[in-house]
Amino acid sequence: MTDAPATELSNRALAARVWRDYLRPRWKGFALSMLAAAAVAGLSALLAAVIKPAIDELITHPKPGAIWSIPLTIAVLALARGGFQVVQSTVISRIGNGMVGDVQIALFGKLVRADLARLRGAHSGSYVASVLYDAGLIREATTTGVVNYAREFLTVIGALAVMFYYDPILAAGILILAPLASLIMRRFSKKTTKAAKGAMGETSNLSTAIMESLDGIKIVKMENREAYEEGRVAAVVERRQHHLIKGSNARAMAAPATETFTTLITAAVFVYAGWRATAGAGLLGGSLTAGDFFAFLTALLMAAQSLRQVANLQTVFSEGFTAARRLFAALDVAPAIVEPAGAAPLPPGDGSVSLEHVDFAYGEGAPALSDVSLRVRKGETVALVGPSGGGKSSILNLIPRFYDVTGGTVSVDGHDVRSVTLASLRDRIALVTQEPFLFDDTIRANIAYAKPDASDAEIEAAARQAAAHDFVSVLPEGYETRVGEAGTRLSGGQRQRIAIARAFLKNAPILLLDEATSALDTESEALVQAALERLMAGRATILIAHRLSTVKHADRIYVIDKGRVVETGTHAGLVRAKGLYARLAKAQDLDHAPTPDSEETAS
Repeated sequence: MTDAPATELSNRALAARVWRDYLRPRWKGFALSMLAAAAVAGLSALLAAVIKPAIDELITHPKPGAIWSIPLTIAVLALARGGFQVVQSTVISRIGNGMVGDVQIALFGKLVRADLARLRGAHSGSYVASVLYDAGLIREATTTGVVNYAREFLTVIGALAVMFYYDPILAAGILILAPLASLIMRRFSKKTTKAAKGAMGETSNLSTAIMESLDGIKIVKMENREAYEEGRVAAVVERRQHHLIKGSNARAMAAPATETFTTLITAAVFVYAGWRATAGAGLLGGSLTAGDFFAFLTALLMAAQSLRQVANLQTVFSEGFTAARRLFAALDVAPAIVEPAGAAPLPPGDGSVSLEHVDFAYGEGAPALSDVSLRVRKGETVALVGPSGGGKSSILNLIPRFYDVTGGTVSVDGHDVRSVTLASLRDRIALVTQEPFLFDDTIRANIAYAKPDASDAEIEAAARQAAAHDFVSVLPEGYETRVGEAGTRLSGGQRQRIAIARAFLKNAPILLLDEATSALDTESEALVQAALERLMAGRATILIAHRLSTVKHADRIYVIDKGRVVETGTHAGLVRAKGLYARLAKAQDLDHAPTPDSEETAS
């Protein structure tokens, strides 16, 4: 779930931002790890240098005491290098995992704060891929990758110093060939970068495909489409594997290419050493001892090993930079629903709501609402009815600012909702939907979601008001019963009553009901309807209902069709008007002539 950035950041800009946002707060640990890496590189060079006395003083021309001093020196250097390697690994691991946590929290924070329009316009599967996959790649590149790169680079420098010390001419000749090795690594780096981009895209597609299949598992099974879904996921897996294999092949070819290049250089070194041994003197004069040769060769092989590691790290950096681009593309999308500078909390009021000549459209699409005006005061119930797709849910979405109007004004207690803080606005509103969402937590936690510090007595009182206490009490764990994912361990009516209890506990002056009883059986509907009537008492209530029997006693009914208010009145008055509402009522067998009592009640 990422949006393409307007301009793609360079690798330098990405590295600077990662440092600023994630590494600079941990600079002490990062510096310690870099120092440990430098110590490992220096000790590796010393181990190469000690080969000369080991050969010359232990084998070629044995010296008294060398049999103890040289092995002891090697052991001390090896132990010290191992200790610094442990320090480097443990410190950078802690930094890397902390950084991953920061990235994941930032991504999730951006997700839950994103505009509703954006959330509905992109599948969450790609966001899951970023949270779980991209964050790890960034960690590898910016922590382990950077420190290991520094260590291997310094090891190459140390090895070159040893080589120049023992034979400057030969070392210079080898150094001249270094650009060729760099060219080899750059060529394979481009291939791995391209493969990494493709693999990340298909990872997002895979997450999306799996989540969609699981979300719609009932439909999949009912329509016997298991094989189709399996094939759909298999196709994504195959495309992802194609990119992964290409990247793996590039990495697999990079190491042998570098190793072959190094072996050819080693062969040349042997030719040079043999020539010097035959000639008896080098170009600079003097003889080449066996210790000199083996020390030089050890340093060369050490440099070659480090170059192979650098070649492998090119892949890590390529994947890390690609992941960072996706990460920052997601983090940099500015929300459209924002508070104005200096926005003040909504002042206390009775919760009256009004829409004045409201126009609204989703994105660049056709208008969803045109010149809509309505009002509701404390203690009143306003119903929105009309054909599906007419704009009823759009009206409800505008009140808590899930979306913003494109024309007109939405006001709460006389204040434009765009002029106050979002938190204070939404604190005044309770929402109960057709499919109430419950978290995979206890019943207690779900009721108290809007008021986490609620006491047990408050939670139980809210449950009693919502007609939920009785069924909760007979559960083995009572209020500590976990409801399962999305509340699947409870029936539809039970889930709805928990949602109503949540609204009771929030005690907001404005209540929005979106088809709150339409998905229930008759018995559950009666219980829920009774609970809703208790909840609606004394609040400004706006409800959407297709079952007109639930809105007969509303103070006002607004008939919404094609984004406009086409009729307004009471049930009795609208039936007599013989307009759209009357036709809807007739279709539901509610068009009988109103009695005087019902007419008086409706008015």
